[in-house]
Amino acid sequence: MNFHHLAYWQDKALSLAIETRLFINGEYTAAAENETFETVEPVTQAPLAKIARGKSVDIDRAVSAARGVFERGDWSLSSPAKRKAVLNKLADLMEANAEELALLETLDTGKPIRHSLRDDIPGAARAIRWYAEAIDKVYGEVATTSSHELAMIVREPVGVIAAIVPWNFPLLLTCWKLGPALAAGNSVVLKPSEKSPLSAIRLAGLAKEAGLPDGVLNVVTGFGHEAGQALSRHNDIDAIAFPGSTRTGKQLLKDAGDSNMKRVWLEAGGKSANIVFADCPDLQQAASATAAGIFYNQGQVCIAGTRLLLEESIADEFLALLKQQAQN
Repeated sequence: MNFHHLAYWQDKALSLAIETRLFINGEYTAAAENETFETVEPVTQAPLAKIARGKSVDIDRAVSAARGVFERGDWSLSSPAKRKAVLNKLADLMEANAEELALLETLDTGKPIRHSLRDDIPGAARAIRWYAEAIDKVYGEVATTSSHELAMIVREPVGVIAAIVPWNFPLLLTCWKLGPALAAGNSVVLKPSEKSPLSAIRLAGLAKEAGLPDGVLNVVTGFGHEAGQALSRHNDIDAIAFPGSTRTGKQLLKDAGDSNMKRVWLEAGGKSANIVFADCPDLQQAASATAAGIFYNQGQVCIAGTRLLLEESIADEFLALLKQQAQN
């Protein structure tokens, strides 16, 4: 992996062609009402892009495309070997376009380009590749029955999955949701955060290039109260996958209950603790590790260690060391 000076990235950003449209049924398309919303660069607050503002009609289009291809079986009934090849190809394309994806991620979120290039993009590609390799290693079961009967337990795709992704690790969390869903043969409607949609939009184009059939992956950008709510309440969505706040998770559970009782898979953020005892052999190293656990990615991490449980006899010394880390 090559790292470059600031001027390199500034020049690359100026020449970057940013896609801002929805991706539905294998094509980039404007929102049905032709509306957009503006995103900004978090570092400078300067305008970044005008993103298609998807609403319920666009969710309907995306869900219809996803349902249609699922029922036809172009992906859901394809062989494990085919799905494995397509997802591995997608991971290859992500790695080949790592600088572009990293730059989109940094422009959208404000995180250092080094983090995007070193952590987010490789991690996202690894997730896709991991699930690609898992496809032909998931087996059914033969259940115990009487001697003249045979009972088999098989694993089948759920159907159309809604993936709603937050803004702290946009592409990484997208791939954590897409990987298992696509590997299993599902179709997906993805709604990225309105604050950081660019990498997901670009990923959809790479997925098509990798050979994913039209309609299997759809990306609808927009706001939670419009596109997100239309997605979570949609009666033709079979399941929702969401990592994010507990409050939003509760709302998704309610929306599922108010519609078709769809499954909801949540990863709600916690409040993790760093525990340090008096027999710690290196308090300086412990303070450094604790600071990284708290402040990495500006603390916008679901497992951030934002609580301290300290043995009283070392508390003052440890807090002084931690303060030094915070001021550095």
